Amino acid sequence: MLRNRRDAFGWGTIALHWTIALLIVGLIVLGYVMTRPNIDPELQFSLYQWHKSFGMTALALALIRLVWWLASIHPVPVAGMTLLERRGSAMAHGLLLALTVVVPFAGWAVASTSTLGIPTLLFNRVLVPHLPMDRSAAAESFWTEAHALLAYGLAGLVAVHAAAALYHHFRRHDEVLTRMLGIFRRQVTSNAHQQPQGHDK
Repeated sequence: MLRNRRDAFGWGTIALHWTIALLIVGLIVLGYVMTRPNIDPELQFSLYQWHKSFGMTALALALIRLVWWLASIHPVPVAGMTLLERRGSAMAHGLLLALTVVVPFAGWAVASTSTLGIPTLLFNRVLVPHLPMDRSAAAESFWTEAHALLAYGLAGLVAVHAAAALYHHFRRHDEVLTRMLGIFRRQVTSNAHQQPQGHDK
């Protein structure tokens, strides 16, 4: 099942979700490491280039995920969630979706406004053009700070999102986490073929 159903996520959504999640976590860790003081300049330059390459990949996938989300059916919330929980979940997912686009875009703006004018080569192969923005120390400083603050906000939201999923899995014992793993769909299919237990009265 590639596309979503009313009771389950399709493999398209699942693949995009986990690929982007891994990229975002990796980029946050890489961003922290490459900005440490006293790092070897040659290593730092290399890490910056990898950060830009994976960041552009994350941006492309996030845009695909946005289009996919707008064009897809949204599965209904799992049973047992209150109205407040449903609204909070919808807001968190919308904000996560927005930040996965905005954060790498801000990083692209940093590279585009940098006075160094270093080209962005996607995995040392494909030249990514800079955005049509003026290069200046002030603009680079603004976008660098914006990129960092937005990334910290995204990291915090990801942590809360992961904690909520684990809470639902281990405390509430519902399908919030398992259906994003594709397990819920298989359970539904399996249960549909089970015969009712007991005898007619």
